[in-house]
Amino acid sequence: MSSLAPTRDQVDRRSPLRSLNPVWTTALLLGAALVAWIVTIDRMRGMDAGPGTDLGGLGWYVGVWVTMMAAMMLPSVAPMMLLFARISRERQARGRAFVPTWVFLAGYLGAWTVYGLAAYGLFRLVTAFGTDWLAWDRAGPYVAGGAIAAAGIYQLSPLKEVCLRHCRGPMHYVMHGWREGRPGALRMGAEHGLFCIGCCWGLMVILFALGVMSLVWMLVVAAVIFAEKVLPHGLRVARVFSVAFVAVGVWVAGSPGSVPGLTQPDSNKAQLARNKMMGMDTKPMDKKPSKMDPMGP
Repeated sequence: MSSLAPTRDQVDRRSPLRSLNPVWTTALLLGAALVAWIVTIDRMRGMDAGPGTDLGGLGWYVGVWVTMMAAMMLPSVAPMMLLFARISRERQARGRAFVPTWVFLAGYLGAWTVYGLAAYGLFRLVTAFGTDWLAWDRAGPYVAGGAIAAAGIYQLSPLKEVCLRHCRGPMHYVMHGWREGRPGALRMGAEHGLFCIGCCWGLMVILFALGVMSLVWMLVVAAVIFAEKVLPHGLRVARVFSVAFVAVGVWVAGSPGSVPGLTQPDSNKAQLARNKMMGMDTKPMDKKPSKMDPMGP
């Protein structure tokens, strides 16, 4: 009598989402990253107010942050996702419980959401005590430049290396840290997300320092993350970026107006971005631009 249990081929024909074929998994990841970038560009275009950009209301910020993380991180986390999908599929073929890859991804993005909430809380805490001293004609450029330089120095730290090695070669973690069921996959995703945060939190500090709503700097940081995690010699690449970030930090502190792609917070462009953040559809400021305003004649 033939077995009533479905064969592996029959399971594969049910749905590409369930079979987790590597081709489909790759296509879904790249498609999700593309959609996330499209949504991010659509929502954030014209909102770059430079360093110190207000983060808006909590609900709006969380939505934008999660979309940003999906756009920036999915390409670099794709190898780990494919590895998880492959092992999950092999375990299913041996009669183990099926675990969808999206559960792992949910845990991963959940870890980054916690990081984003911590950054939001810190921002609100600082602004609650007044930010006059952070004005762009006072200590603002030095604080932004110092944060960028500090993130560059972190690139050389042992913790950065440990976390980057994990992100570049997660096979040991998957083979020895596998947890059963959906709760286990969720936890694995969160743990991998923590390693990713340990690797990339400094890069996110750089993004906040240069303007968290800047699409230009977001693309730059996303490219750096991908290069470190996916391209050959990622550890060496991280050290090269360390020198570059320290140089950029000094540049921002010493001559912020000459940094390409850096929106000056006291410019008309920045004011328009702040107006858009507040839901205002206004024209440029009616007042005459100040001598400090690079947008002026």
